[in-house]
Amino acid sequence: MTAGKYFRIILCATITSYIVTGALLLLTAFLLYQLEPRQSMITLGIQAIYIFSSFLGGFVSGRCAGSRKFLWGMATGSLYFILLFIVSFFTGGIHAYGSRILSTAIMCIGGGMLGGMLS
Repeated sequence: MTAGKYFRIILCATITSYIVTGALLLLTAFLLYQLEPRQSMITLGIQAIYIFSSFLGGFVSGRCAGSRKFLWGMATGSLYFILLFIVSFFTGGIHAYGSRILSTAIMCIGGGMLGGMLS
């Protein structure tokens, strides 16, 4: 495979992850408006969205790559986290993460790796 093909696989999988993230966050916002849950439920829901989205991205990249799927999933989860971190930094949302940056990185990378392994 060429370097361009590798790049397209990771990019396509990451875009898929962010489309799913956007849709699930919109659903979560609607549920927040309707149900007014506790803060702990909101945090748990957002973490589940991160894990599921990176899992799905890792699954897509592993399926497209064909070999060393867990590495492709890890790469996709890593890119997912890096973009999430950059956007949060520039929008001022990084303060909300605080000490959870490392655990969020582990969730995203681990979710991507698991998706790649199961593809």
